[in-house]
Amino acid sequence: MNRLRCLLFAFLLLAGCHDSTRLAALPPGSQVIAFGDSITFGTGAAPGEDYPARLAEISGWQIHNAGLPGDTAAAARARIGGTLAENRAALVILEIGGNDFLRRRPEAAVKEDLRAIVAAVRQSGSRLVLVAVPKLSLIGVATGRLPDSPIYAELAKEEKLPLVEGVLAAVLSDPDLKADPIHPNAEGYRRLATGMAEQLRRTGLLPQP
Repeated sequence: MNRLRCLLFAFLLLAGCHDSTRLAALPPGSQVIAFGDSITFGTGAAPGEDYPARLAEISGWQIHNAGLPGDTAAAARARIGGTLAENRAALVILEIGGNDFLRRRPEAAVKEDLRAIVAAVRQSGSRLVLVAVPKLSLIGVATGRLPDSPIYAELAKEEKLPLVEGVLAAVLSDPDLKADPIHPNAEGYRRLATGMAEQLRRTGLLPQP
């Protein structure tokens, strides 16, 4: 079973790669903001085991963790300006929407909140990477394979954004990688960071080791 899960995880990482456009590499030492909710914050693991800290170790980037437990896309839309003003960054990694889905907000409304955050980031002069978040699915829960909400791929295509897809869904589909029903554990965050790094390398944004 563990071997099967590993193979499934690897398959999702390979499938979730958008590399139609190569991006300029972001060198080590670059300032990055990880902006999102409790997944970005690292709920379910000890300090330093969150995905931004793990990704910083892999990339050499200086990553500021701007994750806020309980945050929604609507609330994040209101706070992104302050975060950008306090932390000048070359790149923003955006992971949010799970709490909106839990509250049964229409996906179309969540998508427009995300679009507004994208616009604010671009106006600041920073680049942005979008992280796909899985949506609630009874079939996904029953089969152990949560699907990404389609709004992330749609928005990435419409706004011409690099998209990290399938990685968070793969982690949250594996009980061994979760601290509770909606948060990864330390190993889950490590897998999330390594999966994100692999996809970012394929875009060119993260230099090859």
